[in-house]
Amino acid sequence: MNEVVPTKAHATQKDNARELKNLLLFFNDPPAPLEAIEPKHVSQYLRHRGKAAPIRANREKALLSSIWNFARENGYTSSANPCSGVKGNKETGRDIYVEDDVLARAYQHADQPLRDALDLFYLTGQRVADTLKMDERDIKDGKLSVQQGKTGAKRRIEIIGELKVVIDRIMARKAGHKIRSTRLVVIDSGQPMTTSMLRKRFDDAREAAGIPKAEFQMRDLRAKAATDKEESTGSIREARDQLGHTTVGMTEQYIRMRKGMKVTPTK
Repeated sequence: MNEVVPTKAHATQKDNARELKNLLLFFNDPPAPLEAIEPKHVSQYLRHRGKAAPIRANREKALLSSIWNFARENGYTSSANPCSGVKGNKETGRDIYVEDDVLARAYQHADQPLRDALDLFYLTGQRVADTLKMDERDIKDGKLSVQQGKTGAKRRIEIIGELKVVIDRIMARKAGHKIRSTRLVVIDSGQPMTTSMLRKRFDDAREAAGIPKAEFQMRDLRAKAATDKEESTGSIREARDQLGHTTVGMTEQYIRMRKGMKVTPTK
């Protein structure tokens, strides 16, 4: 772990740290020699963790497999990977499309810092973590440069239309702050908004709007952005490019399962 995890994106490192804790609770209490771990034990783990967190259990299995492969490559064990051939828990994927009226209800109960964040999430189509890192210093020649933390993909987003209105509004609000941060998403004191600050604000606004958690999560705005982009331009490739996906197929699956494919009648 100490040799492999530091090479991954920061968000992935945090996920792996949480996943490892759960793996250790099962496989290291009491400690199990590598040679004693068999596919049946991995299946038992998936059933055990699957009762509370089936999808997370799959991610933890993937981490165990990665650790095992590293151990084989570096001579810690010659045993076959016990994860091989073991089916994970069924995943259906999230299929929520946030309608405009639902977003408007949450927006109505949001303070200005949260509104800035929601606008940037939707208009840029970037992940929450990447949006919170957006910085004035990333703006050059009328474009906002973003490097995605998860994939490393780079995008230069044109600052035009509604995005220009939002960024101009943000800059005007920041001009009155005593504390001057170069981050775009800041709280009323001028300090950068953290993930925990964002989470609290969003949860409060969603609750005040009477929206169930299952119907609207912050990550849904990225899918909404892609869906709306594809429908407004008629180009799945433009949506793919905005999200930073490597293939059109990935974007198609991401969009279609949210709102459904747009079709015409027989006549």
